[in-house]
Amino acid sequence: MPDYKEMYFQLAAKVANAVDILVEAQQQGEYDYSEEESPVISLKNSRPEEKGSDQA
Repeated sequence: MPDYKEMYFQLAAKVANAVDILVEAQQQGEYDYSEEESPVISLKNSRPEEKGSDQA
């Protein structure tokens, strides 16, 4: 007969390892993002130019 208690504990240990890996990956991603230099964003006039406005 299979030892379900042992199987359960093995599964729980593997799940805990997987969670640790995911948490570490998330933390590394957050660190990498926070260390990145912020891009310089220049705003341009977003109003469309009217046709014929530059003609006198």
